[in-house]
Amino acid sequence: MKLVKIIPVIMSGGSGTRLWPLSTAARPKQFHYLGAERTMIEETVLRFSGQHAGVVFLPPVIIASAAHADLVSDAMRNIGVAPSAVILEPMGRNTAATAALAALIAQEIDPAAHVLLAPADHLVANGAAFVEAIRAACAILPDRIVTFGISPTGPETGFGYIQQGQQLADGVYAVTTFKEKPNAKIATQYLDEGGYSWNSGVFLFSPETMLDEFSTAAGDIRDGARAALALAQRTGQQILLDADTFASVRSEAVDRAVMEHTGRAAVAPCDIGWADVGSWAEVWRLSDKDDRGNAVTGSALLEEAANNLIRTDGVHISVIGLSDLIIVASGDSILIAPRDRAQDVKKVIPGGV
Repeated sequence: MKLVKIIPVIMSGGSGTRLWPLSTAARPKQFHYLGAERTMIEETVLRFSGQHAGVVFLPPVIIASAAHADLVSDAMRNIGVAPSAVILEPMGRNTAATAALAALIAQEIDPAAHVLLAPADHLVANGAAFVEAIRAACAILPDRIVTFGISPTGPETGFGYIQQGQQLADGVYAVTTFKEKPNAKIATQYLDEGGYSWNSGVFLFSPETMLDEFSTAAGDIRDGARAALALAQRTGQQILLDADTFASVRSEAVDRAVMEHTGRAAVAPCDIGWADVGSWAEVWRLSDKDDRGNAVTGSALLEEAANNLIRTDGVHISVIGLSDLIIVASGDSILIAPRDRAQDVKKVIPGGV
């Protein structure tokens, strides 16, 4: 069996503001321990490594904020991984520019390899099932850009949805349409109809195909990314993009810039125990709990308390007679909120950090 070569390109540009005060601009959530033995970026890199049936993952590429260069270096050293490249962005320009950079650097590294573009801040309980979905999706490369759909576990309103159409290969389908985040009624309708999956934001593609598909509606983003890469400062494996050039690149998500316009989109629905850990409520859901539903990390004492998330990396926390709260103490900041208001955390971050 001929091995398919894949370059994992790990996107580490997220700020994780809804996980403040643990996640900050200086150290966002992908560099923290959240639901796994290693930090989220370390778990992601290791997930896409080694040789599997029909697939070999080449050394990864990391695309991160220039401000996090040392954090990336430390994380890779911790797990003994030497990236083929670390592309440092002087400022964020969203995932369309990142996808273009991923395709361009992959052409430099190995023109015969495909790209797996994945966020650094997701958790996956069943990595073997994910690799199997990737292997299945390789059957329709290089003709298609594959996104991995997550089999819904309920009418979630916090994710976009993908409607699948004609089957292209075993476990892989043409995309009928991408749907924005729905309200609860529409999300329930999607589940009742079937054929819908959550949009994970993970993509598999041939570099040439991705770069070609930018031409429809986002050629300027592709060309701006190419120019910033051409003028970059290179030191060993680190590539610092030219700041002035990259600043002029239009900020847009790859879903809107490319995927909603291309006729070559495909989806591979999979059940992999996926979580994007986008809020403290999600952290509570994923955590081990005591017999009253409390998830506790750090020094805390609870009396007649139930269904709380308590997390501290320093000060002791005591809770009496309270339920369904988020209480997080990190550094010199404390967050207290109802668990059902977890999405509002970004509204109370001091100074917008």
